[in-house]
Amino acid sequence: MTVPTVRRMKFGFAAHPDANRYFADGSIVFSHLVAILSAIFPPGEDIFVRSVRRYVDVIDDPDLKKRVTGFIGQEKTHGLQHRELNEQLAAMGYPTAWFEYLLGSTERMEKFLDKQYPSPDRLRRLRHFFLGFTVAAEHFTAVWAENILKRPEVQAMMYDPEIRNLLNWHALEELEHKSVVFDVYRAIGVPESTRIRWMRFAQNCGIPILVLFTWLSIATTDVEGRRQPFRILKETVQMLRNPMWKGFYSDMRPFNKRDFHPDQIDTTELVARWQQELFGTAGQLAGHVR
Repeated sequence: MTVPTVRRMKFGFAAHPDANRYFADGSIVFSHLVAILSAIFPPGEDIFVRSVRRYVDVIDDPDLKKRVTGFIGQEKTHGLQHRELNEQLAAMGYPTAWFEYLLGSTERMEKFLDKQYPSPDRLRRLRHFFLGFTVAAEHFTAVWAENILKRPEVQAMMYDPEIRNLLNWHALEELEHKSVVFDVYRAIGVPESTRIRWMRFAQNCGIPILVLFTWLSIATTDVEGRRQPFRILKETVQMLRNPMWKGFYSDMRPFNKRDFHPDQIDTTELVARWQQELFGTAGQLAGHVR
């Protein structure tokens, strides 16, 4: 198994604020959705890191330990870069800070419990709960990442080049480490039923929750959006038909099988192509690596 490469990135969000607030295909709804996803990524990545880091000392496989280290490095870097983007999105009027704070509330609870009960053998069900959530979420984001990288029409929807650069880099690294948490989950011996229940929740509730948060974001911060309810409804339907979500549910379905493994979905060629396209000698992001 390949160890995920940790790339220290620098994007020019502060230097290149977007004058067009609706940077995603000119759509109010799609732009708010992308802003919400960016807002929840930093605290979400932190949850993923904490759920895996608890088990580093009990993993016997040295190769898996190295992959976990790479996974943690990539996820921490994702959080840092999305926080910089979130500052620009906040300046453009998106409520990124509120959504990040809402999800970040779990950190305070987890840190308290980790301090009180440092052994991973304590509070096993709760910790397995977070690990199962992370496994399902990693598959969810891997499917999302594959759609972003393999569909040129999705690339064309991102008017802001730096936001497109960040999403492409993030999507690539999600595919690079897509099986790490799953392998930790299996190594720890958590019941398969836990991850399957989480995936059923993600399949049934993930996109409806994102739509609800999108409407909430528009209702509370976007005067132009509030004045155009029929446009919002039309753009919501268009967003749900967006090629970014094409085949989403069918691609997540194999996860519900007890013998599933993320590497059964072969993205080797897609990853190799985008590694070269982004970080090759003349790669699009070669100048973004610090």
